[in-house]
Amino acid sequence: MTLRAFYLALALVGLAGAAAAGELTIRVGSLRYGTLSWQLDVIAKHGLDREEGIRIEPLELAATPAAQLALQAGRVDLIVSDWLWVSRQRAEGGDLTFIPFSSAIGALIVPAASPIRDVAGLAGQRLGIAGSAIDKSWLVLRLYARAQHGLDLDAQVRKSFGAPPLLSQELAAERLDAVLTYWPFAAKLEAHGMRRLLSVGDALAALGIIGDLPLTGYVVSARWAMENQRALDGFVGATREANAILAASDTEWERIAPLTGAADTAELIKLRDAYRAGIPRHWGPAEQESAARLYQLLAEIGGTLLVGTSRVLAPGTFLDGVRY
Repeated sequence: MTLRAFYLALALVGLAGAAAAGELTIRVGSLRYGTLSWQLDVIAKHGLDREEGIRIEPLELAATPAAQLALQAGRVDLIVSDWLWVSRQRAEGGDLTFIPFSSAIGALIVPAASPIRDVAGLAGQRLGIAGSAIDKSWLVLRLYARAQHGLDLDAQVRKSFGAPPLLSQELAAERLDAVLTYWPFAAKLEAHGMRRLLSVGDALAALGIIGDLPLTGYVVSARWAMENQRALDGFVGATREANAILAASDTEWERIAPLTGAADTAELIKLRDAYRAGIPRHWGPAEQESAARLYQLLAEIGGTLLVGTSRVLAPGTFLDGVRY
C-alpha cells in the first residue's frame, strides 16, 4: 500500500467512525411475533433507521406486561401499548406519553353456519373472550350490546376468558359459539371460513366514537422524548416509511411472512389487509376528543380495575405536536 493510500484509508475509517458516533440510539422493546416486530424488520431490511440518522436497538420481550415493566425500569426507551395504560400511569404520577401506532382492533367471530346474526343472538351462548374481564374490546362490546340491544352481555352470555390461540381452537372444535379476539387471530379465523359478526371498530362508531381511532401507540417517557427529540423524530420517520412499504408492497409481506405466524397464503393476505386498514391516517384534536369520550365510557364500565381512580383521561397522555 502506498503512503497516499494508507492515509486515505485512515481518513475513510475516521469518517465512518464519526458517522457511527453521530447516530442516535433508541432502545425498543417488542414482542417476538407482535406487529411492532414486523415494522422493525422492514426498517432494518431497508436501512430506514440509518437514513434517519438513528440506530434501533431491539429487545425481545415475552409479553405486554414485561414490555411495560421494561419501559418503567428504563431497560428500553419505547414500547407499544394502549393509551388507557398510559393515562393510568400518568394519573398515578408517571410521565409516559403516546404516539399512534395502529387502529387495528379485535372482532367478534362466529362459524360460517352459525345461526347468530347479531349481538343480541349471543344471549345464552358460549362466548370466548381474549384477555381478561377488563379487556377493552370486551368492555366496548358490552357497551354496544347495552346501547343497541338493551342487553347485559356480562350477565347473559356464558363467558370463557383465555389466550387467543386456545379460543380459536375451541371455536373450531365447536366448544364455543363465538369468540371476541384480537385482530390478528380474527384475521386468521376469517381466512379459514369463519364469519365476522361485528368489528370492535364498528361497535365504537355505533357508540359515537371515531371507528378507526388509534388505540395502540408508541409509548415513551415524556422527559425522554423532550431530551431525545431527534432520536424520537427519526424513529417515527422510519416507522412511517416502513408503513408506506407495507401498505404498497405485497412482496414485502411475502418476505416477512415467517414473522407473522401465518400458516398459509390465505392467512397472510388477511393479516396484510387488516394491518393496512389499521395504519393511522388521521390524528389530531377530533381523534383525541373522541379518545377522551371513550375513556369515560370505559371507565364507567371497567371501573378502578381498568383505570384506577381517574375517571377522565389524564392530561399529557398524547404527545403534544403530533398531527396528521
